[in-house]
Amino acid sequence: MRTSSPEFTEPVTVVYTWEVQPGGEGEFERRAHGLEGAAAAFPGHLGVTWLRPEGDGHRYHAVVRFADTRSLDRWMTSPERAAWQDRVQEYGRPAHAALTTTGLETWFNVPGAPARPPARWKMSLVTILAVYPFALLYDGLVAEFFHAWPLAARTLVFPIVLAPLLTYAVMPFLSRVLRAWLYRHSRGRR
Repeated sequence: MRTSSPEFTEPVTVVYTWEVQPGGEGEFERRAHGLEGAAAAFPGHLGVTWLRPEGDGHRYHAVVRFADTRSLDRWMTSPERAAWQDRVQEYGRPAHAALTTTGLETWFNVPGAPARPPARWKMSLVTILAVYPFALLYDGLVAEFFHAWPLAARTLVFPIVLAPLLTYAVMPFLSRVLRAWLYRHSRGRR
């Protein structure tokens, strides 16, 4: 199912979408949680988030996280996964190919419903919008206090402060505020 991919040492997220047979939702969920339990036993597994269908829909989404691509590939090629996949497919079939993300896509929250990541140019623009004010503040108010430090040390201060701020506060906020624009391409597609 997966082709070889470049080796990433950062966390990787894979999104699976299942079209479940009407009336088979309960059994699908039981078997899917068995699949989840088997995945949890693999090194590097960081968790699974399930998104149930809204309204009278029949699409389930699983957001699977692993520590790196090597851990993910071990799980994807394991006999345990293949056996559970067969059990689950009795009640649901994959709706489309798995979507794998490793970069900035993970900064952009899924806005209440499953969606593909925003276009890369949109992610770049929002990232610039997020970083620029902090770069101005840092350069204008803070950088002078570190001027005597060696170049590598004074340059390190900015990303050490900025990365957690972007990850935990700024990007989740901007992805909520700009949700309609970011995810416009995926409206109507489920």
